[in-house]
Amino acid sequence: MNAMNADLKGEVKGEIDLHPLVLRWFFSKYREFSPPQKLALKAINEGKNVLVSSPTGSGKTLAAFLMAISRLIEYAERGELEDRVYVVYVSPLRALNNDIRRNLEKPLAEIYELAKRGGIKLQQIRVGVRTGDTDVRERSRQLRKPPHILITTPETLAIVLSSPKFAEKLRRVMYLIVDEVHALAENKRGSHLTLSMARLENIQEGKMLRIGLSATIAPLDEVARFLAGYENGKARECVAFDVTFAKPVDIRVLAPVTDFFTSSAEEVSERLYDTVANLVRSSKTTLIFTNTRSATERVVFQLKNRLPEWKDAIKAHHSSLSRDVRLEVEEELKAGKLKCVVSSTSLELGIDIGYIDLVILIGSPKSINRALQRVGRSGHRIHEVSRGRIVVVDQDDLVECSVLAKEAMDRRLDRIRIPQKPLDVLCQHVVGMAIERKWKIDEALKVVRSAYPYRNLSKEEFLSVLRYLAGKYTILEEKSVYGKIWLDEEAGEFGRRGKLVRPIYYMNVGTIPDEVAVRVVTKNGKFVGKVEEDFAGRLVRGDVFVLAGKTFRFLHSKGMQLVVEEVEGEKPTVPSWFSEQLPLSYDLAQKVQEFRSFVASMLDGGREDIVKRIARLYGIDIRAAEAIVNYFMEQKSFSAIPTRDTVLVEVFEDDGFTLIFHTLVGRRANNALARVFAYRAGKICGKNVKMALNDNGFMLKLDSPLEEGEIKGLFRLKDFRSDLERALEKTEILKRRFRHVAVRSFMILKKYMGREKSVWRQQLNAEILLKLIKKELPDFPVLRETYREIMEDAMHIDEAMDFLSTVERGERRVVLKRVPGPSPFSFNIYLMGDEEAVLMEDKKKVLMELHERVLKFSEGSESI
Repeated sequence: MNAMNADLKGEVKGEIDLHPLVLRWFFSKYREFSPPQKLALKAINEGKNVLVSSPTGSGKTLAAFLMAISRLIEYAERGELEDRVYVVYVSPLRALNNDIRRNLEKPLAEIYELAKRGGIKLQQIRVGVRTGDTDVRERSRQLRKPPHILITTPETLAIVLSSPKFAEKLRRVMYLIVDEVHALAENKRGSHLTLSMARLENIQEGKMLRIGLSATIAPLDEVARFLAGYENGKARECVAFDVTFAKPVDIRVLAPVTDFFTSSAEEVSERLYDTVANLVRSSKTTLIFTNTRSATERVVFQLKNRLPEWKDAIKAHHSSLSRDVRLEVEEELKAGKLKCVVSSTSLELGIDIGYIDLVILIGSPKSINRALQRVGRSGHRIHEVSRGRIVVVDQDDLVECSVLAKEAMDRRLDRIRIPQKPLDVLCQHVVGMAIERKWKIDEALKVVRSAYPYRNLSKEEFLSVLRYLAGKYTILEEKSVYGKIWLDEEAGEFGRRGKLVRPIYYMNVGTIPDEVAVRVVTKNGKFVGKVEEDFAGRLVRGDVFVLAGKTFRFLHSKGMQLVVEEVEGEKPTVPSWFSEQLPLSYDLAQKVQEFRSFVASMLDGGREDIVKRIARLYGIDIRAAEAIVNYFMEQKSFSAIPTRDTVLVEVFEDDGFTLIFHTLVGRRANNALARVFAYRAGKICGKNVKMALNDNGFMLKLDSPLEEGEIKGLFRLKDFRSDLERALEKTEILKRRFRHVAVRSFMILKKYMGREKSVWRQQLNAEILLKLIKKELPDFPVLRETYREIMEDAMHIDEAMDFLSTVERGERRVVLKRVPGPSPFSFNIYLMGDEEAVLMEDKKKVLMELHERVLKFSEGSESI
């Protein structure tokens, strides 16, 4: 159901059955119910599962709790409150849990005061928080006197379900509230939670309503199924309300310079920080989002220099800071003491940060949903305008953000991707279920299939997980991988094996992998420096990268150590500044393709008319529109414009044979395409192929040329999945992702018998196990899940294959163009593998040189 179709007017008190004390309290604080509150309360009152998608500050959290508080007040007035949990609230953020407890205890105290004044006696309603930080004393107290409202995290819910005594207190839950659904649905924490919800549902003696709260998200009907789950093979009913329309949004794109190519790096940087400083100066409280932690610190430094009068009121907030520092910043922001806070992604989620009147995004947020979530942090109340300004950093950013801002203003959202059947998460819950009691296999499978991501799990897939957990693969015992459950396939039953399984489960449950810096050493053992594990995961043997000002070739890895050799005069394949960048969403990439087609179709008309039309339709200023038209005209005069209907492949000589594919499908799908194309090209020429990629496309560098037919043959859809699997075989990403999956599957234990295994030791164990399993057990569930996670979750193989299918069906034409060198549209792709652009400051210098060559070529110069 769409909120826009609902009647939001009328006398709410008559429509919504709330206890008189709760109603009196509410209307002493607020004039009326907000749109999400009216819609949610009515549906909850009718006994329906509900998903509410609405902006920050719309009162959706209070809506979720109001009906629950009302019912608890009814029981408290009649003296019927029992020692059990009535409401379970789950949030992915521990910090949010403490906020929620405070925000519940205050209204409850005020309602009790109203009752006292009216001579009404009420039993005490208890609110409790239970997370990994909860001490033994508090846990024992909660067992004796369970909270009527339990506030917890996905991981702790999975633990308490396997705690027999506490699980007894969860058998008659009335309301399960899941907050920040948008932050859970797209990852394995969400998959983990769906299985916990299925297990919680399974032990209910009555009806439990599920209430989901989310920021901007799409498609709403799929997210509703994710929340409500399945029953007997059919999706449970869930009413979904989209109330994002009720909040006005004002998003504008700002370009710090009129021409990114001719402006020096210093000029772009100075103008960018001046623009941001002026915006901060003219606002009361500003929240700035960068896309990396390192950029966050740079922005704070620059703003303090430019705004010395507010030096102590400008602060950073990101995940690398200690929890105490982050909490201090949040409290100061909430109290109105700060002028500006700069964050990477840590303030995207719903921590209460008080009043913000402007949000600035430096660089593209890469997703329409993310842009709306970030901008939605300003104008906290539902009817206040959320003001956002996107300050772009280069020419591609300008095009992308112009499209993104229009799509965001028009509320056309990216579709989220929910992981399907992650077997490592299933392994954890099977162990948790076995701790509960003995199970019939078919009974357990029915519970698992009631969780949305596992609705299509086959019995054979389930049995493969049971066999692994039961230690049926005896070859693994030699590597200290032992069974956690017993399994009797003839009787169709399984259960817990031994007393140690319970502490193993409690200490190792969860989906977030441990990530640490990876040491880089030479063949002789000399320490060079450290790189992030995510960076290490991108490396292929033979890759060249820069560290500590020198160039190194990657030879091999051992545990958390990369072994390299120093090389001179070789072009890096992975630049040092390519690390934490966010990937462009596939849906937004399609919109940028359409924008390219739109601009290309007008280029033969009058320039002034084109500029005005772009400015008007996309709500950008004339300077920005002029910069876009210049960019497109230069591309057209030098090469050709890739559009929605044409895939441009540029071919030129540059220390070998270089191919640039203008696919524009986002970095994740491009990663899959580039690896398969490089694998196929390598088979043709008999040598390894170097590759570089970004959101807009990818580059392959070969020693010898390919024929036109061979290049077009790289686009074949047939065998794409199997070719990607082969391309991944000896990569770092396979080794590191296998460790993550093996740890989640309880194959490698992070903690055992009170001892913690280091990440270095975990990685060594993982590499030994991976080698054995690939040789002896190629269909092993943990290995299958590793490939699935890389190809589906990390590389979006379905999007890559969708792109190729449009080529195969003739909806897109592959156009080969021989060019003298990189074209304007390919500059940023080319820079990913250029030896002169290994540092961010060098990038600008090379960019200007490339642009100069393009201008000379366009003017008919022979000096190219």
